[in-house]
Amino acid sequence: MPNMSLTKVPVPEQDPNVRNHNFKEVCLGYTPEQAVEEATRCLNCKNMPCVAGCPVNIHIPEFVAKVAAGDFKAAYEIISDTNALPGVSGRVCPQESQCEQRCVRGIKGEPVAIGRLERFVADWYREHINEMPQKPQTNGIKVAVVGSGPASLTCASDLAKKGYEVTMFEAFHTAGGVLVYGIPEFRLPKAIVANEVDKLTAMGVDLETDMVVGRTYTIDEMFDDGYQAVFVGSGAGLPMFMGIEGETLAGVYSANEYLTRINLMKAYLSDYDTPIKKIQKAAIVGGGNVAMDAARCAKRMGAEHVYVVYRRDEEAMPARNEEIHHAKEEGIEFLFLTNPTRILGDDKGQVRAMECLKMELGEPDDSGRRRPIEVKGSEFELEVDAVIMSLGTSPNPLIRSTTPGLETNRKGCLIADDSMATTREGVYAGGDAVTGAATVILAMGAGKKAAESMDQYLKSKQK
Repeated sequence: MPNMSLTKVPVPEQDPNVRNHNFKEVCLGYTPEQAVEEATRCLNCKNMPCVAGCPVNIHIPEFVAKVAAGDFKAAYEIISDTNALPGVSGRVCPQESQCEQRCVRGIKGEPVAIGRLERFVADWYREHINEMPQKPQTNGIKVAVVGSGPASLTCASDLAKKGYEVTMFEAFHTAGGVLVYGIPEFRLPKAIVANEVDKLTAMGVDLETDMVVGRTYTIDEMFDDGYQAVFVGSGAGLPMFMGIEGETLAGVYSANEYLTRINLMKAYLSDYDTPIKKIQKAAIVGGGNVAMDAARCAKRMGAEHVYVVYRRDEEAMPARNEEIHHAKEEGIEFLFLTNPTRILGDDKGQVRAMECLKMELGEPDDSGRRRPIEVKGSEFELEVDAVIMSLGTSPNPLIRSTTPGLETNRKGCLIADDSMATTREGVYAGGDAVTGAATVILAMGAGKKAAESMDQYLKSKQK
């Protein structure tokens, strides 16, 4: 009989007043007993609405049924059949707006905790078996993958399974893209990402780091060297700023720079000499998941006061509810309906305060959200010594500017059709390089679709 509890099995977490001083993972994950108990809440619906909500089409009821039966190895095999990064997506995928949103159990209670179960299965497999995949028989055809974020890792994995000789080119010294430079250790441990990369290399994927495509090596040169197709999953790492006075002061960061220094350059470890300013009071401008990550990192790095400054109300914030909830628990202070107008410095060129205006909500704009309107005479100064701008990102223009025939839209994103083919023959693209900043799971779905399209394209060339 199914477990008809209306609520999910609670998942253990670190105490907020402990975790906001360390970078260990916040969520501790289910025990085997808790996972089995939660899995029995699944009704095994015949029409499987949850699967339709998954960008990588995990066979959700099948793997959940295996968890309920205690066969965790079989559950992992079902997940990994369509998902190259289960340990990643189980942690950072917004299940609440995708698979879990369509779960029938959510009609009269909480949906099945699909994400928590996926994470449990991936962790159990890594801790108890962790068998590396075998290298498939090669077909001798060379393909290149630019970047090593979620879109690229997924595309490379699917192409390698099909027998292609895959080379992945990464600009940084460590593979993982936004998974390692953008998402903090307390949400996604680097060891999880490294394990997924190890599986790729076991399948024969050649990883080339410190390769800035467009500078070190161009896409034209790849084709000259015998690569017959290229996937571009270079992400969107170019930060946006407000264009207000004071953004050039010392102590103003983009969220990308701040998180990269902490995550990839390990500024949070005392034995790493990574240059980063000691902050007492920080203002994070923005309301997305990256803003939550930056705020929670600043708290862990020792800031006494951390403010999230957002020009709309809490309801309009794009960040996941879970991330907002965790940030509040950890002591992050939220200033809603507040917009910066300029950043003020001291006589040494250091940030000393941020001037702000209070806002009120007017009529809806093109996004469907109510437009923020300035409240005249509401100016005030917020005393801070650092400002971290988290206003979104766009793709770096380096690849498009060095690749003839590769077209972009007005936002600088690569143009790709439904098959992920770009305007240059043989070049495919996906993830944030096409959509702009979006979720990890959507990038994975794009990488999966691109791999299938590239396979069809290359097979047609052999005829």
